[in-house]
Amino acid sequence: MTTTELGQALRRWRDRAAPESSGLPTGGRRRAAGLRREELALLAGISVDYVTRLEQGRAANPSDQVVEALARALRLDGDERAYLFRLAGLVPPGPETVPAYISPSVQRLLERFTDTPVGVSDAAMTLLVANPMYGALMGDASGLRGFERNGVWRNFVGPAGRVQHTPEERRAFEAGMVGELRTTAARYPGDPRLVRLIAELRAGSERFAELWDAGVVGRLESSRKTIEHPQVGRLALDCDVLRVEGSGLHLLVYSAEPGTEEAEKLALLAVLGTQSLVG
Repeated sequence: MTTTELGQALRRWRDRAAPESSGLPTGGRRRAAGLRREELALLAGISVDYVTRLEQGRAANPSDQVVEALARALRLDGDERAYLFRLAGLVPPGPETVPAYISPSVQRLLERFTDTPVGVSDAAMTLLVANPMYGALMGDASGLRGFERNGVWRNFVGPAGRVQHTPEERRAFEAGMVGELRTTAARYPGDPRLVRLIAELRAGSERFAELWDAGVVGRLESSRKTIEHPQVGRLALDCDVLRVEGSGLHLLVYSAEPGTEEAEKLALLAVLGTQSLVG
């Protein structure tokens, strides 16, 4: 397979993809009904220049993360996704690899939550995609790369986020994350990226190493989260963990009881979006 074939396939799929199905505006003059290159780049979290070079056959050997992101952005089905991996010179992820495929039905579900923050993570708690409200609440994640997108890494090694925990909540949350990751590691022992993630966590966090070596088991549970937001202040929200059976996907859904101050703040965030966020 050549990069020329890869470029032709990307162009065909881009021309086929309807902007409105990805939540993009359809106003203004468009030369084609499909996605523009800059729109595909935005949805996949890569540069427009890289999309152009892939389509023109001037870029070779895209990473599996890039191919997976393109497959999601183009809404490819399972066979098309496997074909894209092969065109890129990669082996499609097998049963020993943590799934990162988001089915069209989960995509549609995500899009229905227009006024509710929702993020979709894989079984290893790596954020795959999030709706605009999630970005407005938790911060824009489009610039995060590699393990920066992993929730366990961010909480044990990375910089502090916007969620505030009491010491008791922090202990329970950490134990839940480690237990969840242990279950995933047992299910996908042949995933090299997962093996590297656990090794980096053990090397970078004494607390993670302590919990991991203690054999902590369990899973993340739905909970109440307190979020310190730079524009709207403190919000106490329900965070429900919805699991997609068979895929290991987690949907993190943040909500507030109607009529409360938190509901009003979420409505304000829907207006603010991520454009005015600072820090």
